[in-house]
Amino acid sequence: MFQDLTEPNLVLPLDQNDFFVILLGTGTPRAYPNAAKPALVVVAGGRPLLFDCGSDTVRQLIACGVMSQRIGDVFFTHHHYDHNAGFPDLFISSWRTHVGVMAGRSEPLRVYGPSNTRQIIGKFHDALSYDIGLRLSYNKSDEGGAEVVYRESDEGVLLDEGGVRVTAFAVDHRPASPAVGYSVEFAGRKVVISGDTRPVETTLIASRGASLLIHDAYNAAWLAEVRDANPDLAVQVMNPAKYHTTTLEAATLAASAGVPHLVLTHHIPVPRATPEAEASYTSGMAELYSGRITLGRDLMRLDVP
Repeated sequence: MFQDLTEPNLVLPLDQNDFFVILLGTGTPRAYPNAAKPALVVVAGGRPLLFDCGSDTVRQLIACGVMSQRIGDVFFTHHHYDHNAGFPDLFISSWRTHVGVMAGRSEPLRVYGPSNTRQIIGKFHDALSYDIGLRLSYNKSDEGGAEVVYRESDEGVLLDEGGVRVTAFAVDHRPASPAVGYSVEFAGRKVVISGDTRPVETTLIASRGASLLIHDAYNAAWLAEVRDANPDLAVQVMNPAKYHTTTLEAATLAASAGVPHLVLTHHIPVPRATPEAEASYTSGMAELYSGRITLGRDLMRLDVP
């Protein structure tokens, strides 16, 4: 018997009043079990917006019931491969109809991001030209869904429709540059996504008035332990520290911004899913930040109050 995706709970109902986040991937370029490559979906006004698109994105969209066919808008924070390698799969999967379950895209996929987005994602799309041609000529896929429409900006409003506003702000992830974070506003509420970055004032400013801040983080003490255990690989181990944010820096930034809920993601290294490991990973944060701290996990849902 084939798997029936119309069974209860396999396709998540979405409502026009919804405002929540699902973390699709909380990992890094290094492969970890139970930590997919970075991506998250924000459902605002019943509309799912995808932020970043790691290689596991389509599978994670299926796992949380959002389904790739619902995705019409993809926002990139920057173009390290762990944030964009899933684009070809997402492009084709969102275009193709899941028979009996959900129609695929009949319009171009809308792609947003920093000012090198068309240059990089356009090459992914070009590489699909052979496959796209076959799907148009033989599979009779909807011609309108074969294209991509780009909107690039390193700061400013990228989308403002149906009461949902998405604004980009510049962050510092050099040598990966340009890089941006995003704020998503709906119904008088706001969630901020830092993207990968050093701690920067632009994130702090964007986070003021937000009820939820999702920030990348690494545990400096853990990373030092990995370095000391692998001295021949010290440069490779420690280089990420030059362009990411520590757990303690994220706590300080959230406190300064007055955000009531801080969610950590893009974990370096990824902690085990035990109370002891999570307490160790977040050690010292509560002394700097009195709000709620959540160590993000794949497929975790976070409501935006």
